[in-house]
Amino acid sequence: MKKMSFLNKLYKKKKLQIIEPSENVKTAYLQRSDESLTSAKTLLEIGNLKDSVALSYYSMYHCLLALLFRVGIKCENHTAAIILLRKVFEIDNMKISKSKEERVDKQYSVGFRIEREEAQDSINTAEEFITGIIEFIDKLNEEDIQGYRKRAREIIQ
Repeated sequence: MKKMSFLNKLYKKKKLQIIEPSENVKTAYLQRSDESLTSAKTLLEIGNLKDSVALSYYSMYHCLLALLFRVGIKCENHTAAIILLRKVFEIDNMKISKSKEERVDKQYSVGFRIEREEAQDSINTAEEFITGIIEFIDKLNEEDIQGYRKRAREIIQ
């Protein structure tokens, strides 16, 4: 129940809204997702492992935003978007939740060493997550979209 209260607070602050679905915004976020993943791979190659992990997460997050905008949900909070993935779409959010934790740890903590394998694992996880979300988006029809919009309203209001 605590999470629902959190979503409702964001809704009241207009940080979480039901809007018109947008194919254009969906496409733009998928492009950002692809750019972030490409950057994560490049950073891995040059040894900037912490930022590679961060951009792996952002590639996943941008893909999630693409899904949300495709059905007409605008969300300005990372945690809320991840909750919506599970509550509205009934998609397991463990990969992106763990990736978010890793991103926060790697971006804001000092005095630790990250191994190349960890950064590569982050990229692999992002690729799996993105593939699944894109497949989900591609299968959406108008009836699905209306159903997810209705479920979102029930959850956040």
